Amino acid sequence: MKPMSMLPLGLVFVLVVPSTVSLAQQSDEEDELSLVYGDKRTVSITTGSQQTLRRAPAVASVITAEDIAAMGASDLDQILETVPGVHINRTANSYSPLYVVRGVVSQFTPQVLLLQNGIPMTTLFQGNKGNLWGGYPVDHIARIEIIRGPGSALYGSDAFSGVINIITKNAADTPGTAIGARGGSFSTRDGWIQHGGKLGAVDLSAYLRVGHTDGFKSIIVADAQTRNDKLFGTHASLAPGPVNTGNDAVDANLELNHEKWRLHAGYKLRDHLGTGAGIASALDPLGQSKSERMTTDLSWNDPQIGKNWAVGAVLSGMKYVQLTPIDYQLFPPGLRFPTGLFPNGMNGGPDTWERQIRLSGFASYSGLNGHQIRIGIGHDDLNLYRTHETRNFNYTAGGTPIPLPSVVDFSDSNPFLMPQHRKIDYSYLQDEWAFAPDWAMTAGVRHDRYSDFGGTTNPRVAVVWDAALDLTAKFLFGRAFRAPAFIESYGITNPVALGNPKLKPEVNNTLETAFAWQAQANIQVNLSLFRYTMDNIIRTVPNAVAGTGATYANTGSQSGHGMELETNWDFSRALRISGNYAWQRSVDKATGRDAGYAPRHHLNGRGDWQFSSNFLLSTQINWVAGRKRATGDLRAPVADYTTLDLNLSTNRGNQKWNAAIAVRNLFNSTVLEPSLAPGLAIPHDLPMAPRALMLQLSYKL
Repeated sequence: MKPMSMLPLGLVFVLVVPSTVSLAQQSDEEDELSLVYGDKRTVSITTGSQQTLRRAPAVASVITAEDIAAMGASDLDQILETVPGVHINRTANSYSPLYVVRGVVSQFTPQVLLLQNGIPMTTLFQGNKGNLWGGYPVDHIARIEIIRGPGSALYGSDAFSGVINIITKNAADTPGTAIGARGGSFSTRDGWIQHGGKLGAVDLSAYLRVGHTDGFKSIIVADAQTRNDKLFGTHASLAPGPVNTGNDAVDANLELNHEKWRLHAGYKLRDHLGTGAGIASALDPLGQSKSERMTTDLSWNDPQIGKNWAVGAVLSGMKYVQLTPIDYQLFPPGLRFPTGLFPNGMNGGPDTWERQIRLSGFASYSGLNGHQIRIGIGHDDLNLYRTHETRNFNYTAGGTPIPLPSVVDFSDSNPFLMPQHRKIDYSYLQDEWAFAPDWAMTAGVRHDRYSDFGGTTNPRVAVVWDAALDLTAKFLFGRAFRAPAFIESYGITNPVALGNPKLKPEVNNTLETAFAWQAQANIQVNLSLFRYTMDNIIRTVPNAVAGTGATYANTGSQSGHGMELETNWDFSRALRISGNYAWQRSVDKATGRDAGYAPRHHLNGRGDWQFSSNFLLSTQINWVAGRKRATGDLRAPVADYTTLDLNLSTNRGNQKWNAAIAVRNLFNSTVLEPSLAPGLAIPHDLPMAPRALMLQLSYKL
């Protein structure tokens, strides 16, 4: 190479290297400050202890209260839709949200573990957060931490395709007292009060919210009864007709902190909850349900109990009840089956009561050079202690409903599920080892022993390499499992989907590579690549005897691969641009076809413009595309859609009054979420909300 040709390279070296070194020093200083104060650059969900996000041994995202306010979100689902690799599907049943991570979709999607302050929100009946969910408010959320990928080596069951941890605000996050109100489309109205302060030597934070919505009334063109009408010559269907998505809500949280102790209590009530597109995918404007969730957890942590030792323990309890005060109308009046006519419709009311007690403890030791060793043990006592069912039908041996002259209480004789009790003992070991100046490895393994189906062991290994001053690379492997839900193992009356007590857990093995690049001081770029294989998938299969319905079984496998690209650009002090794009393909290994219903392409972008000292304008675009159908579903692919949201808010500094106005789906795009295979029940998919306007006011006392 000629000397002159070296000059540009030399200039690049002179100009870039000093700025890169400065960038690295700045980044290290920010990392240290982040560990002290905690912000979007830190995360605790990946190892159980706080560390910087870029060096965390997992593909993780953090969303802060400031992010939530900027985007104008009023519900958890709106926030999660902005996370790369995450999309919100819906069930016909109550229009409950399904958190789809990296293409993993099922009827109730229990493959994602939802935590509140580190405590599972999982219900025992269906193994997910509960179909009678009714939304989750955001005003008391301090931050949300999300793992995309397996987390069973630390969190056990359901940390399968992802883990979501909602961290609520403490006294430091909510100094003083604030009140707020929100109202808008669909007769939606909320009011809340929030307080943070001292009660003697105790830090106290409290939150209470009361809300109501009529829900959107998007039209279902054809439902399951439409098909029955064609088969049996009746005219009973209520379709075309609106979905039923209203509810009344009460949410409360109380947190007390004193030195090493923390007590948290929560309450979540959803009453007069609508049936969505129908519990049996037939429109039901009359049926109502109610869910009540009471949570308590007491934790003690001592980060310096002795030289190089930290210890902690958590005792938590949850009581969850779901009721049908007005029986579900599974099918409308005038329904006819070969067994007879249902003049009053086919009605039923399944109820469950469950109680969960969880005790866990950990010890962390840092006395070995370069090692941070964490051991933990725990015991879960999971008791679905009561079930109740009334209905005006019974079943033939082949599974066809038989009309009864009146509603009968089958609770003691032939309910959908008898009470069940499960106990779990577990232990785990984790080592964070900085084996070289630029290298760190986290290795862990957890063993869970279930009282009903036995044991399962799940490891993970993560290697994090600071490949350059501005580039960090991660290489990850993890195995995860999902335990069968009680209805999958022990359901007894509905032969359309009988339980199978011999079920084993679903298994997921995932390989990931991730890169975090500080392209410039104000530009961050992250890229993750993943490949997974799911086995022992729990699905229904036809029974051996023709005409006797189906039974849950471990059958089938699924593989998937994809990538997630995200960037944050602080263009100026007044303008910040962020966005992400996710691509994935999930394949049913038995057929070689797309596993179905998850977007192959998902793009989300947001721009935040503070155009004066008092106002912030945020605009957000969401593009969902490439949703194929599963095997056996012959319909055309699910329609793509693009939505645009706007939010104008005042600067939430030290002002007494603050206001925000948000418009979701500004251009009133048609948004459909897929109804599941084979599509005979709701052939035209599930319509979502049209354009919606929301106004919010708050006042700090």
